[in-house]
Amino acid sequence: AEFPSTSFTSYRVDARKKRFPQCISHRGNKVSHPENTMAAFRSAVEVGTHALETDVHFTKDEVVVLSHDDSLERCYGRPEKILDSTWEEIKDVRTIREPHEPLPRLADLLEYLAQPGLEEIWLLLDIKLSNDADTIMRLLGSTIASVSPAARKKWEERVVLGIWAAKYLPLAMKYLPDFPVTHIGFSLKYARHFFTVPNVSFNMLLPMLVAPGGRAFIRDAKQKQKRQVYAWTVNEEDKMEWCIRRKLDGVITDDPRKFLDVCARFDEFRREPVFALRFKAYFEIMRI
Repeated sequence: AEFPSTSFTSYRVDARKKRFPQCISHRGNKVSHPENTMAAFRSAVEVGTHALETDVHFTKDEVVVLSHDDSLERCYGRPEKILDSTWEEIKDVRTIREPHEPLPRLADLLEYLAQPGLEEIWLLLDIKLSNDADTIMRLLGSTIASVSPAARKKWEERVVLGIWAAKYLPLAMKYLPDFPVTHIGFSLKYARHFFTVPNVSFNMLLPMLVAPGGRAFIRDAKQKQKRQVYAWTVNEEDKMEWCIRRKLDGVITDDPRKFLDVCARFDEFRREPVFALRFKAYFEIMRI
């Protein structure tokens, strides 16, 4: 058995017949709304995003919720760990950032995406390593199965499992065998191990793709292996243009409107700007 290959996660071709990475909104439209909230996801869709990226954790009573952190402290101002709380105990929390939004469940987002007219929007799940691996994969399987998909598109054609470590591969095959898988990471050396696993795509920290060895990785992944490559998290215009020129399949950004504007204005014949890879960029991995 192997994971499915997909076309819905590949680069898009616009009305000018130009090739562009898909716009993948990082935790929703994060520049304008509290991250990982339904308001942020709806806003990203309204702006024109092609996909949503979000993070999953589960509560003590096994409800999958959407949060980057395993605690409610940073976004909700509450000291509790999600895993130590029941859904009933935390369902009424509100974000510190205005407008004060509730904590959504994965089921809430899936129900929203199942609405008519949103069938082309797909979802990238960042499955955090702090979760118990078997439990989170089992719960993802049961949660996705519990929500009826859109009339013409199964969830298998709209949801991508983002995994950091190879130990998640057999669990994905066990609980979600028909769903595509992408490796999320910041080590090109580790990522190359996934070349042996058919159809796994790559979601890499942008500075690693820009750094020495990055272009060779993109070439090997896309041309030799026929894999899709995405970059995270890309918020500056010059870096967005770099991703377009490298023909990446997707750009994960906090600012979907900006990225779509950059795509609309992009001129491939304009001289490519050179941007310095700041040393601190390597430490962006501390914010994952």
